[in-house]
Amino acid sequence: MDPQSRGGDSTDVLPAVPQDGRGTGAVAKVRDLYKAFGSFQVMRGLTLEFKPRAITTILGPSGTGKSVLLKHMVGLLEPDSGTVEIFGEDIWKVRERERAALRKRFGVLFQDGALFGSMNVYDNVAFPLRKHTDLPEAEIREIVMERLKEVGLEAAEKKAPNEISGGMKKRAGFARALVLNPEIVLFDEPDSGLDPVRTSLLNDVILKVHGDDKGTYVVVTHDIRTARKVSDYVGLIWQGRVVYYGAADDAFASDDPFVRQFLAGDSVGPLGMD
Repeated sequence: MDPQSRGGDSTDVLPAVPQDGRGTGAVAKVRDLYKAFGSFQVMRGLTLEFKPRAITTILGPSGTGKSVLLKHMVGLLEPDSGTVEIFGEDIWKVRERERAALRKRFGVLFQDGALFGSMNVYDNVAFPLRKHTDLPEAEIREIVMERLKEVGLEAAEKKAPNEISGGMKKRAGFARALVLNPEIVLFDEPDSGLDPVRTSLLNDVILKVHGDDKGTYVVVTHDIRTARKVSDYVGLIWQGRVVYYGAADDAFASDDPFVRQFLAGDSVGPLGMD
């Protein structure tokens, strides 16, 4: 089936997703999702599936629901209608205890790293292990230092968040997102606030860790260079719907006027200021 779709029924954009995951069937499916905040309708029947072991980049203009999509996937927001399936489970048809267990299979990198200012880098990264496991401190240290080494921060373990750069905060947040060995990692604008060089370096880290980890990564970004560099698949959201989904190479070669305009950053095309 052609993965591209413009308008029409939202189910036309569903890609076929193999159920093999990272050896565990890791997969997320969002179907016909509607969500409003007061009178503002954010999601308008969004449907999308995420391929296991791949990096899927979610692009779209501001206010189209990209971050809201992530919050639905991790079970922080309940849809007005539609379904969110994680590892084959509709997360709003299971008990809260089961939903909490599903959340532990996610890692999340927030826009600013979301580090605790009262903790040093090491304790920030160790926090999920101390909260959600009974591991002894020796094992926690082994895991934390392994993750810090992966993101190039092993020498910064004792530094406070206000003593490190924005790029280092992002990498520390990435390390924290990985310590529970998640099957799905969500990135909410990981390049926000970073200069082009640090953005490129962070992208290198994401690609390197994904090459070793083989999890399902979902990256929300405005940065076209990030999308071009890290993506296996690209989903383009506009007005609460998926208007394009496909392999990254196909997206950047697309003749679709909307896709071409957005990925080129052109002012001329169907996408306006509204």
